[in-house]
Amino acid sequence: MKKLLQHITDRVSTKKGMWMTLLVWILVTVILTVAVPSVRDYQVTSIDSLPDDMQSVIANEKIADYFGDSELLPAILVLQANDQVALQDLVTITDSIIEKDLKGVKEVVPIGMLPEPATESFFSEDKTTAIIPVNLDSNLDTPEIKETLDQITSIIGDKAELDVSVTGPAGIAVDTTDLFTRADIVLIMATVGIILVLLIVIYRSPLIALIPLLAAVFVYQVVTQLLGAFGKAGLLMSSQSVSIMSVLLFAAVIDYSLFVFSRYREELKQHDNKYTAMKTAMRGTGLPVFYSGGTVFLAMIILIFADLGDYKNFAPIFGTALAVIMISSVTLVPALFTIFGRKSFWPVIPKVGDTTVKSSSIWSKVGRFVTKKPVVSIIVVGLFILASATYNVNLKYEFDLIKSFPEDMPSRVGYELLESKFEPGDLAPTTVLIESDNELTDETKQSLLEELSNQDHVSTVRIENQTEDQKVVSYSLTFDDSPYALESIEALEDMQEKAGELLERSQINGELYFAGETASSLDDRNTNNRDMIIIVLLETLLIFIMLIFLTKSIKMPIYMMGTIIVSFFAALGLGMFLTNLFFDIDTISTRVPVYAFIFLVALGIDYNIILVSRFMEEREKHFIKKATEIAVANTGGVISSAGIILAATFAVLMTQPIQLLFVFGFIVAVGILIDTFIIRGILLPSLIVLFEKDKRVKEAEGE
Repeated sequence: MKKLLQHITDRVSTKKGMWMTLLVWILVTVILTVAVPSVRDYQVTSIDSLPDDMQSVIANEKIADYFGDSELLPAILVLQANDQVALQDLVTITDSIIEKDLKGVKEVVPIGMLPEPATESFFSEDKTTAIIPVNLDSNLDTPEIKETLDQITSIIGDKAELDVSVTGPAGIAVDTTDLFTRADIVLIMATVGIILVLLIVIYRSPLIALIPLLAAVFVYQVVTQLLGAFGKAGLLMSSQSVSIMSVLLFAAVIDYSLFVFSRYREELKQHDNKYTAMKTAMRGTGLPVFYSGGTVFLAMIILIFADLGDYKNFAPIFGTALAVIMISSVTLVPALFTIFGRKSFWPVIPKVGDTTVKSSSIWSKVGRFVTKKPVVSIIVVGLFILASATYNVNLKYEFDLIKSFPEDMPSRVGYELLESKFEPGDLAPTTVLIESDNELTDETKQSLLEELSNQDHVSTVRIENQTEDQKVVSYSLTFDDSPYALESIEALEDMQEKAGELLERSQINGELYFAGETASSLDDRNTNNRDMIIIVLLETLLIFIMLIFLTKSIKMPIYMMGTIIVSFFAALGLGMFLTNLFFDIDTISTRVPVYAFIFLVALGIDYNIILVSRFMEEREKHFIKKATEIAVANTGGVISSAGIILAATFAVLMTQPIQLLFVFGFIVAVGILIDTFIIRGILLPSLIVLFEKDKRVKEAEGE
């Protein structure tokens, strides 16, 4: 691998090679842009997350088999009046919707045809709020759903003076699409803007800011078009995954560009010829940069082994992005810097003979301190990590994802009106299906109903459907709390575990199945826990093996992986403490710890690779302490600036109106800063000084 990379970077660093490299990238970008649609044409708001063998999925399929098509997309029209909602208004509205025969509308409750007592369930207790359930064709795409819902809203506006909010899966789908459509533009602009400003402020050179961004633009266009080709071939991509990928792409390209530029500047102080300087620079930094990209690539690809669709969807999207980034880091990036040469650093142009790193610099001082007092450094950092990680015992998970959306989003407004004006459990009842071996009598049906009613946190249970042969019956069960509350989820889990006992006490031979939002949340939580273990083990193992090949050592990868893993726990704990303290957010999505682990370990190990690679290079000429001091001093500036930019880039996710992304962006930003300044700058070099032995010392001992 090393010889192949050197061959590539040696060719790229020549006068002819740099222009040929740029030309190839331009041609590839143009061809893909013209011939292939963009990924934006194939983004979806959500994908099927749960595997087909999960209990809630099986239950849904059985309900569809026994009681008809369940492939409907529910929309709930939440109507509110200043005084009271009149029954006649609901009758007029539902009759008008039915009469219009709108595209995609499959079912509307004909309220005018119901006896008056039956209409009571559509009104809140104070009559200020009412609901109208509407079922749409699930095959409609989001723009068609939006058009249909807009027509329904218009009908309501024409027929009654009522405020309307559309919630339920249909309303949430439309609002989510609108959010991400606006958010993508803001995200890209904010990412580019903050990177540009930070690069200019840190390096005081316009070209140093523009060259990495130019490379990132090429990479972004190639990646989005390649993903468009995958989309055309049938791969669905969630908007959330694509948004996070965009941030990662810009951050990674800038990171690797800075590593190349830093070593290039160092070599320009040793060599007069810019081509020789780049050739030498890439021989020193090409392999570690490529390995850094490889660690992130592996971290993303292993997500294919996850069960949840959200994580699996990351694998092809992020894997494609990292593959292109890795190629660009050893071709496009060095080619662009070679083309501009010393002018890249204007107005502070490096000259042959200039001092590479001043002994008075901050990182030179840090390097001297950690090599002289490694034990003190380890103790201080260890106490910080322990204190930060301790807060993880307070982690509380949120299963109600709509709570992470903006408070003024129509579907959330409608949802919270339902929550406050109606029974919380009525938001999404759980369907309990009994599949019996024998015909069920009225007594056994009632007995099972009573058994279910007596379970903890259950509010009401009623028979909903039954087959003609009386062997299959479905019950509608509501909980005292919200269907997404932890109490409801755990109560349902308890019922699933006791299903055999419930049937035995009801004298029924058969199987119980549970479907609905609470059942899906339970399956999602359990699957997420399984995926977390698989992802942590596989990512740790694969990166560890990769580090063994890079360092030709067993001990060094242990230091590198160990420090990054403990920093993850510190970042998660400190991040949640600060979000609670400053933003009053005390719960997180179950996705956040997994996302944070993937990115913090993969990106954090990058900085360790850059430091250790330089240490190994210097170790050939110096003793351990001196080699460590030089490595810290020479890599400190570029890694700290790269870390600040990377953290700021992920912090851009905090501009998103979605709490999951907000918290994820904040925790990753905190974690990257911990890795940059504390782990890479102090802890890892201290461990190297403390536990590594000089080769010359070993030889002397052998004699």
